[in-house]
Amino acid sequence: MNDILDRLAAVIEGRKGADPSSSYVSYLLAKGEDAILKKIGEEATETVMAGKDGERLKIVNETADLWFHCLIMLAHYGLKPSDVLMELRRREGISGIDEKAARGGTTDKRGGK
Repeated sequence: MNDILDRLAAVIEGRKGADPSSSYVSYLLAKGEDAILKKIGEEATETVMAGKDGERLKIVNETADLWFHCLIMLAHYGLKPSDVLMELRRREGISGIDEKAARGGTTDKRGGK
């Protein structure tokens, strides 16, 4: 599974500094942090809306868009999918409530603060 993430990350990395008119990734990277983060916000909202609609294909498509834009953000900050996967591995087997408390978050089971 993470091989596709690594391949996509390599393509994104290869587009850094390329002509922004040559690819969407280059264009978004050239626009910078605010544009990248705004796009992630848009994709996250579309993912939530797809979830509310309950259409499985739409959920998959919107989640793919969100993950792709997250990969662009990671590249912007010099990070790789393996950095996120290592964090997920670290959390494996740890209660979400305990993990959040260890980071100084709330123990509210509803996800609120």
